[in-house]
Amino acid sequence: MRGPGLRTIFPPPPPPPLLLLLLRTCGVDRRSVRFSSPSATVTVSLASAELELHGESDSDGFYPTRNLHSVTSLSLSLYRIAFPARRGAKMAAASAKIMQNIFIAKQYQKNSQFVNRYRMGCSSPYMSSMLPFQGGKFAWDGTTSMQLVNVSKYQGTSVNRGLVLCNAAPSAAAAVPALERADFLKLQNGSDIRGVAVAGVEGEPVTLTEPVTEAIAAAFAAWLKDRKKEETPRRLSISIGHDSRISAQTLLDAVSRGISSVGVDVIQYGLASTPAMFNSTLTEDHAILCPVDGSIMITASHLPYNRNGFKFFTSAGGLGKADIKDILERAADIFKNSSVEALMDARNKASASVKRVDYMTVYTSDLVKAVRRAAGNIEKPLEGFHIVVDAGNGAGGFFAAKVLEPLGAITSGSQFLEPDGLFPNHIPNPEDKVAMKAITQAVLDNKADLGIIFDTDVDRSAAVDSTGREFNRNRLIALLSAIVLEEHPRTTVVTDSVTSDGLTTFIENKLGMAELNGGKHHRFKRGYKNVIDEAIRLNSTGEESYLAIETSGHGALKENHWLDDGAYLMVKVLNKLASARASGAGSGSRVLTDLVEGLEEAAVAVELRLKINQSHPDLKGESFRHYGEAVLKHLENSIDLEPKLQKAPVNYEGVRVSGFGGWFLLRLSLHDPVLPLNIEAPNHDDAVKLGLVVLAAVKEFAALDTSALDKFVQLKSALASTSARYSKYWLMAMLL
Repeated sequence: MRGPGLRTIFPPPPPPPLLLLLLRTCGVDRRSVRFSSPSATVTVSLASAELELHGESDSDGFYPTRNLHSVTSLSLSLYRIAFPARRGAKMAAASAKIMQNIFIAKQYQKNSQFVNRYRMGCSSPYMSSMLPFQGGKFAWDGTTSMQLVNVSKYQGTSVNRGLVLCNAAPSAAAAVPALERADFLKLQNGSDIRGVAVAGVEGEPVTLTEPVTEAIAAAFAAWLKDRKKEETPRRLSISIGHDSRISAQTLLDAVSRGISSVGVDVIQYGLASTPAMFNSTLTEDHAILCPVDGSIMITASHLPYNRNGFKFFTSAGGLGKADIKDILERAADIFKNSSVEALMDARNKASASVKRVDYMTVYTSDLVKAVRRAAGNIEKPLEGFHIVVDAGNGAGGFFAAKVLEPLGAITSGSQFLEPDGLFPNHIPNPEDKVAMKAITQAVLDNKADLGIIFDTDVDRSAAVDSTGREFNRNRLIALLSAIVLEEHPRTTVVTDSVTSDGLTTFIENKLGMAELNGGKHHRFKRGYKNVIDEAIRLNSTGEESYLAIETSGHGALKENHWLDDGAYLMVKVLNKLASARASGAGSGSRVLTDLVEGLEEAAVAVELRLKINQSHPDLKGESFRHYGEAVLKHLENSIDLEPKLQKAPVNYEGVRVSGFGGWFLLRLSLHDPVLPLNIEAPNHDDAVKLGLVVLAAVKEFAALDTSALDKFVQLKSALASTSARYSKYWLMAMLL
């Protein structure tokens, strides 16, 4: 039931050209437009010289304007745009920036759905960069891809785009944002780049501005040219794709300008997946301008809507930490030496020649072919299977219509396939409990055979069987290990450090007992790049490894060029379903459930985060890493004095200890001042014992916040006590 509505009419002066332009561009008609969010809708209409705002909310009232999803926020943003002079220049600029991002996202998605719900690449709308609002001046480039002329099956022609200025003089000052200082190295997130791309969240200033983004893209192009100059004298090319985030189009344009400024060709794929971007460096097809020399995916995985970032690829795979640092240092130099004139020149170069290719059609076609091959080249090997997909409003909506349906599967009941960068339904994350509950419920409600869920950029995935049993974390690794070991007996399975002892037993013993040659479990470090690189290293030393997979859902196979591809992982699962039915070995998801039979799973499994206070005097000005390592060393020494506890004989990260029927692992986060603690145990009492071991060892480190562990120990102790008390009463009742 909808909550109360809001109707506000603002009298003259007449609406400025900006508002008229918004209405003409994306309105249902030329005089009204609806702006929607998960909890609210605002309709803007013009009645003679009046501006009318009418809002509705799913809640019982309206909340502060900090909430982008409320009617009051949307309405106030519109009001501030329409009448900036009344509210002050700073407030107008901030509000316009928020409204700009909502407008870009909604217009982008609306046009995309209008052309074709699932079509990617050429048909994705190309709304060029909407430049920052500056004191009543607004500018953007209004060419859309629907105006492009196809020159081949997949390829779009280049296009000249004229800049449209509204209520502004066509000057460089209005068109190019002012340059600011940026600490580029802080944008590094391991082997990725991450930052804030959307204004409006308190305490999170924008770090991925357009000039910063242009500098990073130019640095990657220069880095690539340096490494390719001895291989080929030809002009290089870089493909660019993005997920569904609301800042994607702005960053896509900035990346294109940066690459063009270095003299490298730009090929835009539009809405795409991270695995597809890497794949474009390997595909041999000149009709679609492949292979490209490098690739950039604009994504921040499952992070909040205001974040974004970049992943970089060559044909050798994703770039490593050292490469990212090199690129950011180059970017800082480029940024420092840039000028307004140089930025304007880059914009002109990019707008003069940008090619667009529908690569996702090629990528999905390859996935379909892989399943057909596994089933003996049957055209529709999944015919009759009911499979639902949850894309979480990320980039994975293609999987239902472009992969499953051509294979004959029924996909009714699939949900959240439409890209929406505000992620209104749940976080697109296979590790998230709410997300997994959503796909599980969809499977049960639709009586489906299987459910599949992806993260935002489709490099991670998980599944659910017909009974609602989840295949994620250890269970997903067990399933993929069983499938791979059938094909490659005795191979080594490389995982991250937080996998369970039960998984090791399953891979090395249970699978062997099931008339398969059991494999070897090589537990390594956290970080999908670490896991993949370790599998590659093992192969180089003669130790055969065909699978590298994290509990997060990142999984890579040797047969797929060690690409962590969530869609390909699910193809391996579909291959098993299709081949089992074709051979008469079984039908339905029971085939998958049977494969993980015998996997021992702990009754209690938890991850706690112990934060390091970087401003605490105990750090003595040193880095949090140095302090965290001191904590781990002290814990390790204390374990040596406990006869009931045993350190893992082979361990690559943190301190892993077995005891009381379970285990714990305390390690230092890859990027943050945090010591994550994983505990698995057969019951609450044993979990508390393991927690107390850690607590006793780290309590003297004053800069370490152990409140999460304190609460866990207290809560679990209370639960164990309550459970024991009720067991006593139950036994007495039975005796009576």
